[in-house]
Amino acid sequence: MSEKIEEFNEYRTRMNEVILNDNNKIVKRIFNLDTNAFAPGALDVKTKELLGLVASTVLRCDDCVKYHLETAHKAGVTTEEMMETMSIATLVGGTIVIPHLRKAREFWQELETQND
Repeated sequence: MSEKIEEFNEYRTRMNEVILNDNNKIVKRIFNLDTNAFAPGALDVKTKELLGLVASTVLRCDDCVKYHLETAHKAGVTTEEMMETMSIATLVGGTIVIPHLRKAREFWQELETQND
């Protein structure tokens, strides 16, 4: 696993543990709702991750974009599907999301190289 991906996942896991150990019922419910929202349902996981990717890009949350890129990659999303999704996000979000598109494409390259 690339250093960028490993660093992102380690930080996310560590801080999620800290946050969940605070034992705040509202935060725990939000985390649970998020987990359940992306479970298979009427829409498959791949579709839900791509929807999450669009929303995260439009909202300009780089951590969220990385998370959805990695989970989408694990769900079998191709580079072409990811870029088409990001093109919709850029259309909806406007040119202000182009820096996030750059970061997303760079992170996707990291995900692709971990398979080599």
